[in-house]
Amino acid sequence: MIEPSVSLYGQGLQRVTDHLGALLQKSHSLYAMLIDRKGFVLAHRESLWAPRPPSLDSIATLVAGNFATTAALARMLGETKFTELVHQGEKTGLYLEEVDDRTLLLVVFDQSTPIGRVKLFVKKAVADVGNVLRESPADKSETDAFDFGDDFTKSADALLDDLFKE
Repeated sequence: MIEPSVSLYGQGLQRVTDHLGALLQKSHSLYAMLIDRKGFVLAHRESLWAPRPPSLDSIATLVAGNFATTAALARMLGETKFTELVHQGEKTGLYLEEVDDRTLLLVVFDQSTPIGRVKLFVKKAVADVGNVLRESPADKSETDAFDFGDDFTKSADALLDDLFKE
């Protein structure tokens, strides 16, 4: 089963969610999502005035795929990567920016919000969210996050060997 590449919980999740809320308030956007490159929604917020959102999971999956496709186009054109994407329709726009090598920040806005305003506040949010992700215990490897010490490891190994007769 495919799982998210980043797990946010506790204070880290709350801090990211707070940054997304501030981004929405300052940019006057509808929705903000932190997603991983596999297309999983890691955190999201919506404005009070936003209409009922479409499926956030579907949006995240399609946006992650779009970002991967655009990365391939960038390489074909001699760029190392494109770090942001913009899609604008008559009523709705999407702005996507890379946070780090595992996550993307997506903002959905309507025609009443200028793209320049969105870009300005997304830049700040990307820096803030990036800091949280770097500081988060979820950013460490499993062995770092769950180091029980040599004694526990040896005992567990012995129990498992005995259990499975190896």
